[in-house]
Amino acid sequence: MAILKRAISKNAAVVSCALDATDMVAEIERIHETSAVVTAGLGRLAIAASMMGYGLKGANDSVTLRVDGGGPAGQLVAVADSHGNVKCDVEHPIVELPLNAYGKLDVGGAVGKNGMLSVVKDLGLKEPYVGMCPLVSGEIAEDIASYYATSEQTPTVCGLGVLVNPDLHVKAAGGYLIQVLPFAEEACIDQLEKNIQDLPHVTKMLTDGMTPEQIALRLLDGLEPNLLDEATVSYHCDCSQERTEKVLISLGKEELEKMAADGEDITVTCHFCHQQYTFTPDALRKLAEKK
Repeated sequence: MAILKRAISKNAAVVSCALDATDMVAEIERIHETSAVVTAGLGRLAIAASMMGYGLKGANDSVTLRVDGGGPAGQLVAVADSHGNVKCDVEHPIVELPLNAYGKLDVGGAVGKNGMLSVVKDLGLKEPYVGMCPLVSGEIAEDIASYYATSEQTPTVCGLGVLVNPDLHVKAAGGYLIQVLPFAEEACIDQLEKNIQDLPHVTKMLTDGMTPEQIALRLLDGLEPNLLDEATVSYHCDCSQERTEKVLISLGKEELEKMAADGEDITVTCHFCHQQYTFTPDALRKLAEKK
């Protein structure tokens, strides 16, 4: 299980969020059998989605992050609910690239930066909110901060990290968000800049034993922060037999009858968790009658 903590400054002008997502990203690697650099890229996107989803107000609200940067990993998608639980998928799970100039996994090279980050928020309204911005680097964290600045006009600092061992075991994964409200004073912003300048990488803090609570409070050092709330989040797919049946019914009566006439079972595989749902020809005919 992953642990998420949020803190708020005494003057309520700044909110920070920190997430230890090591177990969650390990589950992503297990399900999608990703190479190291894709684990890092998809893991970062899932961590961002989890923190952004947790900030939604409605119990049934959700946020979908989609990155298509033209890199060899193809399209990456992460979906989070308002409890911070997340599911994700990637077009090409196996990508092998040399380390970047800093000796790190080249996430930007795998994701690419010639494309867009789209954010779709389903808030239970007639139409979902859709925001888009060009990718800055494909490294995900900078792209998330750019989205907030351009689409939501909310000054945001985002840090994301996934540390993968040579055996593909996820050693540490986590992230943080700092969001500044419009009434924040200049002295408050100056203090935040100082905090960020002195801040180690998120995976360094986690491997050094810092907890999400300690990280969330450190982000707001000097601003008399207090813990706001906390949650336990996880990789969670909400697919089901019933939802799969609805997808098949949407294909139409004629198509379902054609599939049934082939006389063979069909298997539908969920992209997010790889759960398989099998339907016999008789089951397909019954679904066709519901159309």
